[in-house]
Amino acid sequence: MKTKEVISELRKEYGLSQDELAEKVYVTRQAVSRWETGETIPNIETLKLLSKLFDVSINTLLGSPRKLICQCCGMPLDDSITSKEENGMFNEDYCKWCYYEGKFRYSNKEDLISYCSEHMADENWSSEQVRTYMEKLLPTLKHWK
Repeated sequence: MKTKEVISELRKEYGLSQDELAEKVYVTRQAVSRWETGETIPNIETLKLLSKLFDVSINTLLGSPRKLICQCCGMPLDDSITSKEENGMFNEDYCKWCYYEGKFRYSNKEDLISYCSEHMADENWSSEQVRTYMEKLLPTLKHWK
């Protein structure tokens, strides 16, 4: 989905007119109209306001141009599990289970690996297979480099 479609759909989902949305993010109705026709896209400060207003990530507003993964545990991210800072802004680097309100939940790799080995194991992946996978994956992620 393109940015113009995302903004238009979110505005309508929230029951806002173009004028009402413009007022909430401190732009003109014409600016909102240009976003929705694809003529322009919001600047970064406006994207932050839209992100907070609609409770979606900037990545979502931009049409999810890149696939995000948690840089602590490797889990694929979408808006429902992406972490947030204390001020409510999305932190698109981490999932809400690894990073919550400005704090990391795992102080070392072994704690995370142990947790994942216990909770991710199932009939398809043994605890030891999960452990081996996580031991290889974690060093490639930004948080553990």
